[in-house]
Amino acid sequence: MSSETPLLQVKDLSKSFGGVMAVASVSFDLKRGELLGIIGPNGSGKTTLVNLITGFVKSDTGRILYEGRDITGWPPYKVVDLGIARTFQMVRPFYQLPAFKNLIVPLCSPRVKKLAGGRYGDRDAVALDLLEEVGFERDAFVSYKLAGALPQGYLKRLELAKSMALRPDLFILDELFSGLSLAEVAGIVPIIEKMRIQGKTIIMIEHRLKELFRIADRVMVLNYGVKIAEGQAQEVMEDEAVKKAYLGSEG
Repeated sequence: MSSETPLLQVKDLSKSFGGVMAVASVSFDLKRGELLGIIGPNGSGKTTLVNLITGFVKSDTGRILYEGRDITGWPPYKVVDLGIARTFQMVRPFYQLPAFKNLIVPLCSPRVKKLAGGRYGDRDAVALDLLEEVGFERDAFVSYKLAGALPQGYLKRLELAKSMALRPDLFILDELFSGLSLAEVAGIVPIIEKMRIQGKTIIMIEHRLKELFRIADRVMVLNYGVKIAEGQAQEVMEDEAVKKAYLGSEG
C-alpha cells in the first residue's frame, strides 16, 4: 500500500436509532502517525462513530476502509486482529482480578500471538511492564491490587494499558481524560506523545479541549451526528457553527 494512502478512511457513514440520526454521512481520512481529535457537545455522535469504526454497531450506510481494505460491518474481534484497539468511556476492567491480570486476556489474543511468532513469553512480566509504562508504580504494589479497588485515575491508565497490550497500529481513545485531575492528565499526555514517537496513529474523543489541543494535529467537530468543521484547533474553534454548537456548553 502506498504511504500516501490514509491508514483509515471513513466514507459517508450513517447510523440512526429509532429514527434519531446519531451519525449522518460523516467522512474523514486519517493519515499514519496522525493524532485526530474528535470533539462536540454531549450527544453529538462521537462515541457512536467510534462504535461503528470498531464494529460494536453496524452502520446503515457508508464504508470504512483500513489500509485500503473494506472492513465495514466487521465484528470487533476481527477489527482488533487487524490492528485497531480502543478504550471505553466507561472503564470495563475485570474487577475481581488484580490489575496486572487484566492484561492477560489481550496478551493472549490472536494478534499478539501472531506478532510474537507464536511465543507469548512471560505474560505476567509483560503485563507488569505495560502497567509501569502507563504510570503504575511497581514498587508500590498497585499493579497487584484488585481492579475493583483502584481509583478512577488508575482505572483509566489500566484501560490504556489494555489497548496497548494488543499492539495496535491505530488507537481510538474515548474520553481517556474524563474524570481525571489536571495532574493525572499531565501524567498521561507524555505516554500519548511517546506512542506518537513510536509511529502509532491515534483518534481521541475528548471534552478536555485545552489538553487535547496541545497534542492534536487536527480536530473534527460533530454536532447532532453531522461533521460541522475539521482542521487546526484554533481555526475550528473560530468557526461560527462550532461556536453555536458549544454556546452554553463546554467552552
